[in-house]
Amino acid sequence: MEDGNVLRISGERIHEEEEKDDQWHRVERSSGKFLRRFRLPEDAKFDEVKAAMESGVLTVTVPKGEVKKPEVNLHS
Repeated sequence: MEDGNVLRISGERIHEEEEKDDQWHRVERSSGKFLRRFRLPEDAKFDEVKAAMESGVLTVTVPKGEVKKPEVNLHS
């Protein structure tokens, strides 16, 4: 987290592809760093943020705080 309610995700991608047969062999490599920032709502529970990586997919879970329902006074 940065600046109070901004979630920062950074990392590096590395990709390698190889093809070959009896007469030739080719290898391609690419890589690059990335950075993403997401502004979270004020009612997010920042201390309960969870992240998991599975099969190259990052899942980030940010629980919301309890929404306070406004009190409604009904006068008859």
